[in-house]
Amino acid sequence: MNYLRTAILLAAMTALFLGVGYLLGGTGGMVIALLVALAMNAFAYWNSDKVVLRMYGARQVDRQGAPGFYGIVEQLAANAELPMPRVYLIDSDQPNAFATGRNPANAAVAATQGLLRRLSSEEVAGVMAHELAHVRNRDTLTMTITATIAGAVGMLANFALFFGNNRNNPLGFVGAILIMILAPLAAALVQMAISRSREYEADRVGAEICGQPLWLASALEKIQAAAQGIDNEAAERNPATAHMFIINPLHARSVDSLFSTHPNTANRVGRLRQLAAEMGQGSQSAPRPWG
Repeated sequence: MNYLRTAILLAAMTALFLGVGYLLGGTGGMVIALLVALAMNAFAYWNSDKVVLRMYGARQVDRQGAPGFYGIVEQLAANAELPMPRVYLIDSDQPNAFATGRNPANAAVAATQGLLRRLSSEEVAGVMAHELAHVRNRDTLTMTITATIAGAVGMLANFALFFGNNRNNPLGFVGAILIMILAPLAAALVQMAISRSREYEADRVGAEICGQPLWLASALEKIQAAAQGIDNEAAERNPATAHMFIINPLHARSVDSLFSTHPNTANRVGRLRQLAAEMGQGSQSAPRPWG
């Protein structure tokens, strides 16, 4: 059901983009919009991982440079039957993590120094299992395409006033104003809905990869509490990348809403505790040590 919902939302995002192109430039505008979307997605497909890692000043590490962290990712990748991703550390005190890359063979996972300092090895394993779930589900590609189309919709909307007299736009100048305001808003809502849906699924699959849903539940609670009081300056400068992180790095409301890129943390923890119970792990039981 999550995959079907994501497909429907992506189709809606694409239809919105083509519709805006048609209203602004007729059939020719729609074709141009499609070509722009294809070009932007092609660039994002090949370069998004490099761009975002550079944006956050991520430093690649290996077994010698970060043996504990690298070993956790290596073991989880084997559990998930995935190729070993590139592993990065980000010099930020806010505990957080994300995955990127166009496919499992070209994936990268990144965690902040704050995550490794504040979480136990078991909790780090829960977080990285979640990120590898994104890789296995190819969410990294889905969200890159979604963000690219959303950005393209916003770009087209900026041209609305210049093409407000197009005969395909029955509302004329007023219609151009509406497109300029409502199209980016609609694109953002769809992008956020896709992001929330993929986070829930990655929580579930990540719990299966590490075998301990309570590790991730505990990690989410700690990350949420810390992220509310610690700035992630790079994320604040680039809010369009907030959806990538396991917990919203921006100081936004922690509620499930149309305007949230992430599900409510309490809801996520509740689902993970329910999953643990279904797996025969009591909510108060201590999980086995990692490693």
